Amino acid sequence: MDILMNATIPALNILVSLFIFAIGLVALLLVVLFFVDRTQSRDAIRHNYPVIGRFRDIFSHLGEFFRQYFFALDREEMPFNRAERDWIYKSSKGRNNTVPFGSTRNLSLTGTPIFVNCAFPKLDEDTFEAPPVVYGPYTPNPYDGASILNVSGMSYGALSKPAVRALSYGAKQAGCWMNTGEGGLSPYHLEGGADIVFQIGTAKYGVRNPDGSLSEEKLAKLAENPQVKMIEIKLAQGAKPGKGGILPAAKVNNEVAKIRGIPKGEPSISPNRHPEIDNVDDLLNFINRVRTISKKPTGFKTVIGAYGWLYELCDEIERRGIEHAPDFITVDGGDGGTGAAPMSLMDNVGLPLKQALPMVVDILERRGLKSRIKVIASGKLVTPAEVAWAYCAGADTVLSARGFMFSIGCIQALKCHTNHCPTGITTHKKSLQGGLDAKIKSKHAATYVEKVRKDVAMIAHSCGAAHARDLQRHHVRIVQEDGSSIPLDQLCKRNEPVI
Repeated sequence: MDILMNATIPALNILVSLFIFAIGLVALLLVVLFFVDRTQSRDAIRHNYPVIGRFRDIFSHLGEFFRQYFFALDREEMPFNRAERDWIYKSSKGRNNTVPFGSTRNLSLTGTPIFVNCAFPKLDEDTFEAPPVVYGPYTPNPYDGASILNVSGMSYGALSKPAVRALSYGAKQAGCWMNTGEGGLSPYHLEGGADIVFQIGTAKYGVRNPDGSLSEEKLAKLAENPQVKMIEIKLAQGAKPGKGGILPAAKVNNEVAKIRGIPKGEPSISPNRHPEIDNVDDLLNFINRVRTISKKPTGFKTVIGAYGWLYELCDEIERRGIEHAPDFITVDGGDGGTGAAPMSLMDNVGLPLKQALPMVVDILERRGLKSRIKVIASGKLVTPAEVAWAYCAGADTVLSARGFMFSIGCIQALKCHTNHCPTGITTHKKSLQGGLDAKIKSKHAATYVEKVRKDVAMIAHSCGAAHARDLQRHHVRIVQEDGSSIPLDQLCKRNEPVI
């Protein structure tokens, strides 16, 4: 007993001493922070409420996480709510994502799509896979795009190496294509063997001369790769219409700099537009130039705001001849995207996809160009219902970026632009990439595509359509402000653009 007491008392004395010392350190730290806060003038809250005022920044930072996990309802988060994310998480992992006890979605909200089921839906034996879309019939290398869902443009640099590798392998497994984004063609885009759509942004990354102009030699060499199936010229993207790409200096490492052809460690800011393209004449000239060099189908991507230029584009195509038309137009929604962007642009510039897509389709239909120019829909289309809506509106195929990010583990932490992504998807920090196994995540990406295909087909069959590309505007109604709904084709006629 004495031995135990003799050992315990000194130990307790040490613990008490350490506790007192720790209290002293904390007190000293609080005193230092008090004087630092009180004497600074950059932050009025900290000056007027020393030490305590610091908690405002802490709580503001933590608030988004508390809202996401504890306070927000399943359907109220932005830009993607918990119900949407959970559907993708479960689908990508092959889990059961059926739900009990009725829909949690408010079906009376203005703009909600309601698909019109028919009295006698299609039987399995009456259905078949959606036929492929042929791009570039006047090129030496037309491309048959079969998948109804493909990977939208996400650059290596904005995304990490394992994230790009996961999407490359996943796209190959799913039989869909992968768009490189404007950051150039990296080895990781090619690694999985997927079909590639190479995007030329305003800075011409990967195919640029030192002065930023297009290098025909680099483009010709790149296009020789059999995996590169099409070329997309990016005029604008949903995250920042009217402004070029933005890659923070922290993400411009040696490899990114080499692939893009830019200096290491400097912010990568693209021009607001292609200097060579100032009007529809220039646009068609540039498309034909790129198509002649690459010998691949070539089109462009843009966000729709003003639309009069689309009529001018049709006029010029009719003057030059149908073979001079772009092989496709990718319509992006103006309500944000994966890229970092000024809030003023992301929130307030460019039409949302649900307004822009029917408008573009209608203009091409009226001018007899819809069968020649394929329309690709991109912009917050992550669930089967949204993909099915796009086909009803007239899309030939659909792209998704954030849907695929969720499928490989994105948690919508909203840290994409900081190089501190907690899931390793948008950071180049090795310490944060360890949990992103490209081979495992690629299976999740492929399973996500398969589930979207299955559920879109299920919607189509319920409406009496044989496959996704058989869906028409009368198959979906849109809820109005008074709670009623009208068919999409009537809504489009009512909102027909006038110039």
